[in-house]
Amino acid sequence: MLSVSSSLRSWKENLPTMYNQQPTTAIKAENIFKSYSLQKQKTFKEFLPALIGGKQTKINFNALSGINFELLKGQSLGILGRNGSGKSTLLKLIAGVTKPSDGRITVNGKVAPLIELGAGFHPELTGRENVYLNGSILGIRKKAMDQLYPEIVEFAELEDFMDEPIKFYSSGMYMRLAFSVAVAETPDILLVDEILAVGDQRFQKKCLKRMGEFIKKGSTLVMVSHQPEQLEKYCNKGLFLDKSKQIFFGDIDEALKFYEKSQI
Repeated sequence: MLSVSSSLRSWKENLPTMYNQQPTTAIKAENIFKSYSLQKQKTFKEFLPALIGGKQTKINFNALSGINFELLKGQSLGILGRNGSGKSTLLKLIAGVTKPSDGRITVNGKVAPLIELGAGFHPELTGRENVYLNGSILGIRKKAMDQLYPEIVEFAELEDFMDEPIKFYSSGMYMRLAFSVAVAETPDILLVDEILAVGDQRFQKKCLKRMGEFIKKGSTLVMVSHQPEQLEKYCNKGLFLDKSKQIFFGDIDEALKFYEKSQI
């Protein structure tokens, strides 16, 4: 039986053949800009005199500037860059959490955002109740969740704790449950933002295996990671960002070279 790694290598090698007939766009970014307003004064004592005196109170911060790329269905994109380069902001734009200040982003398909795991969990509710709550947020109907529930619990390895309020969960238990809900269904597009440090090493391997299974089924992957070996293994395209600007988009091996140079 082929290992997940060898299967992924075969998948990456055959991708151009698989999609050379009628390629379908999964994600397209067209001259994307994203900016935020930051408070210039640090305290209210500084802010009030500045406001009364008609001085500048806000500073414009560009989180992303001029991002352009197109990702086809079934391709996998690794986003690289130093901290603060705009990687997570770009994922949030793809997920629809926020909108671009300028430009256009097109996303075709159901998105599973593994960005802020457990956003929407309520500490006073039990694990069971939170599974259904989070599932509804992700667009999973109750009847479908009834069928998925046993697999979610088994994957999270929390069979004995599902009727306890999650405020009593450890951080590892919390993240395992959140991850299990997020990957309960096979998504068209999977967004992963440095969240594969959930649980112990054995559980991390389970997460990576599940991600590899999605890829083999044809899901499009967009992944942010500071681990080059993960990006090389799971991605065939790379996007390197530096200080909010796009420096390179293309083959993952070339993108990794840009990233390695930035670390010197």
